[in-house]
Order: sequence, then structure tokens, then C-alpha cells
Amino acid sequence: MGHYLVTGAAGFIGARTSQMLIEQGHTVVGIDNMNNAYDPRMKEHRLKKLQALDGFQFIRDDISERGIINRHSAIVDRKFDGVINLAARAGVRYSVEDPWVFLESNVTGTLNMLEICRQHGCRKFVLASTSSIYGANPPYPTPETASSSEPMQPYAASKKGAEAIAHSYHHLYDIDVTVVRYFTVYGPAGRPDLAMFRFVKWITEGEPVRIYGDGQQSRGFTYVDDIARGTIAALKPLGYEIINLGGHEVVTINGLVEMIEELTGKQAKVQYGPPNLADMFTNQADVSKAREMLGWNPQVNLREGIANLIAWYNEEREWAKEVLTL
Repeated sequence: MGHYLVTGAAGFIGARTSQMLIEQGHTVVGIDNMNNAYDPRMKEHRLKKLQALDGFQFIRDDISERGIINRHSAIVDRKFDGVINLAARAGVRYSVEDPWVFLESNVTGTLNMLEICRQHGCRKFVLASTSSIYGANPPYPTPETASSSEPMQPYAASKKGAEAIAHSYHHLYDIDVTVVRYFTVYGPAGRPDLAMFRFVKWITEGEPVRIYGDGQQSRGFTYVDDIARGTIAALKPLGYEIINLGGHEVVTINGLVEMIEELTGKQAKVQYGPPNLADMFTNQADVSKAREMLGWNPQVNLREGIANLIAWYNEEREWAKEVLTL
């Protein structure tokens, strides 16, 4: 049985990863500041389910504050088998409006979590990064060797900074670091500021479906359970590695709307708007490295995953329909 520190534990990926770890017999100390980057009702929903599990302990705090390194006995008094740093400000568009908060959370927060490893003797660090780091014109499917030096927005730039500081701690202090670059994650209780949740809600409730651009842009969506499995697999000792975790199906935004229409039995009221310069036109992961080093493959196909999200939404519709999707 292992003992793990998971940051962003009330977040979409953090909650599912924490739950899987506990189901495997491990214990988890979760950190989250429960900020309002998106409607906090979604985070409260996830956290409530986690707090009902034996083996989960919660700390409400901000990883970007330096004092977090030594102010909690649950961190200072127990040695962790691994730190999984999933706390981050995410969202390519919002990062253009407030880049400062992205640097604080994603770079300074990562530094503080690395300091916890250094000061308290944890030898394993897993860092969540993003496919947005590959910029505008990578090869498709995109391997980890593609350039990540031309970020298109502060969000991707902040993740590049987090990867760089993690590498320096690996070099200086021999901390084993695995960076997992996620490709467009979706699933039940997902982020309400992303397309998948928004489209399910808007189509179900008969609200206008707002699309940036003509809808021909595409994404390689990845189901949250697959992402959580890959993140846990990344706890194995590897030295310093960067590994893509991405889905095996790519769909256009128009195609996504059509699939949700079919699965909900309702017709979308689509409204097209101007494209957003912060958005990548497409993404698609080369996951051969994850397959070779982690024994990982995405297992949940897109139709099954969307059906699971729709079923969850219908079960939680009484409150989920009120969740803000700005």
C-alpha cells in the first residue's frame, strides 16, 4: 500500500485519480483551493464523493503559496511514495485574459510541490502537462519529440515552465519525474468550461450551442478513466520522462455535436462565431511511448465515453443544469 499526495484533488482528473488510488488500496492526501476558475459546484460534487471514502484526507490550500510546504502536519509528518501534481489553472482562452494566475499556479505551484519532495524525502513526482504545449503546427499524430518551444498562449507557456523546473529538480536532487501530457480530457463530472460538458448540457436543455469557428477543427478526446490509469502508471520509476496520454479517436467539433445529438435524441441549435486565436486547430497524440514505457493504451471509445457523460448528466441534472458554462 502506498501513500500519495494529489494536488487538485477536487479537480476533474485529480478526483478520478484519487478515487482509483484508494480503490487500489492506497491512501491519499488531497490538496485543492476550491477556486472559482469554473463553477465551484462541480468541485464540491467531486470532493463530497471523495470525502466519503476511507483513506482520503483533504487539505484546503493553495499550492502557489510558499507556506504550504511546511504548514500542514499531513504533509510534514508523513513520507509520501509519490506526489501527483494535478493542480493547475487550465484553459487556453482565459490564460490570455489573466496570465499572472497561470504562472502562479502552474509554475510557482509546481516549484512548491517539488520542494515538498526535496525537503520531505519523496523520490517520485508526476506532473500533469498538456498537448497545447506543442504549438500550432506539430506533426500528427504528435510524438513527445515534437517541438514544445513555441507555445501559443500563456497556459501552454506556464506548463512548459513547470516541465523545465521539474527537470532541474531531477538533475539537482535526483527526484524521479514523469511528465504526462494530456490530450483533451472528458467524462462524467467534467470541466463545465470545456466543449464536451457544455455541448451535452446545451443540447439536453435546448440552449444554443456556441462554436468558435466553422466547427471543422478537431480534437483527440481522451476519457478521464484512461487518463487516471495512465497517471497512476506514471508513478513507476523512470528517471525523467515526458509521456503523451491521448485518445485513439479524433473527431471534428461538428462531428462531436452530431454524436451528442444522436445519443441524446435531441437536435442542437448551433451558433457559429469567429475562431479564437488561442485555440489549436487540431490535436492527436502519438502514444507509442506510453504503450512501451507504461503498458498503457486508451480503452474507452468516444461513443461509450460520451454515453457515460450523458448518463451522468441525466442522473445529476437537477443541479448540473444550473452549472455555469461560461
